[in-house]
Amino acid sequence: MGTPMSGWLPRTLLAALLAGLCCARAGATTDAEPFWVNPDSSAARQAAEWREAGRTADAALMDRIATRPQAEWIPGPNPQAVVEARTKAAAGAGRTALLVAYHIPNRDCGQYSVGGAQDGADYRTWVEQFAAGIGERAAYVITEPDAVAQVVAGCPTVAAAERYGLLAYAVDRFKRQPNTRVYLDAGNVGWIPQAGRLVGPLRASGIAQADGFSLNVSNFETNEVSRNYGDLLSSHLGGKHYVVDTSRNGRGPYAGTDSEAWCNPPGRALSTPPTDRTGHALLDAYLWIKCPGESDGTCRGGPAAGEWWPSYALELARNAHE
Repeated sequence: MGTPMSGWLPRTLLAALLAGLCCARAGATTDAEPFWVNPDSSAARQAAEWREAGRTADAALMDRIATRPQAEWIPGPNPQAVVEARTKAAAGAGRTALLVAYHIPNRDCGQYSVGGAQDGADYRTWVEQFAAGIGERAAYVITEPDAVAQVVAGCPTVAAAERYGLLAYAVDRFKRQPNTRVYLDAGNVGWIPQAGRLVGPLRASGIAQADGFSLNVSNFETNEVSRNYGDLLSSHLGGKHYVVDTSRNGRGPYAGTDSEAWCNPPGRALSTPPTDRTGHALLDAYLWIKCPGESDGTCRGGPAAGEWWPSYALELARNAHE
């Protein structure tokens, strides 16, 4: 059909159509997937490196990650420049940036992702800079993964009231940006099976001002389990909506019995590509919040938390159904 079409379509229109078909085959975003794809992600650079080295099959698998939207984690000091750069790039492409605010004091309760702001004053300054970086551009902000659930589960180094107050401050500040959607993290069903235990802490942390909550960040619970949990938690929170991290839950949780079954478990797979078309009234989007291929920490031979691990990324892509 290509030859007849070229006889009557303008060359520029034909080129655009062909480019669109090429991108669709590669798994790039469509109108059903409004989120921005970073062309310089670790996965994109890895695919290019392997393709140049002749590892074309592995590069094609890595494209399953590289051509799809992933959240940008903003953990360190002075976030404004990075946030501004990402949201401007997304806006220039007519897309929405996916951002993760991850700098709460005593972050991760001293585990692999230990760090965060020095104190409450430092954190509030950081939040102000983050919000300024967004400006009036479109963004989803996943706010402080694990921060609520860790307190509920028991973290002796954190004063609950102070943390919830800081989270409420962050939610309120991000929501002042006119085109920002805010999702306060609520952990996952495997961590806090009794959803009711989260209700008070989430309310104290500003869930009323948020667009909703996030589930399964950096975890492996299935979509069905997360939806059921999300609906239940929503029923306690006045019908709040939610988003689910589907970056690595294609095979569900790891069946191992060790205490770190959540940390770089083997045999996992990519799952539902990011989209805001979920077919579920309360579920706003499936998102890749955890960047597939970034380590959970120095378990099972992995690098430090958040560092790129090509072999793990390749396994996730190889095990995926699409």
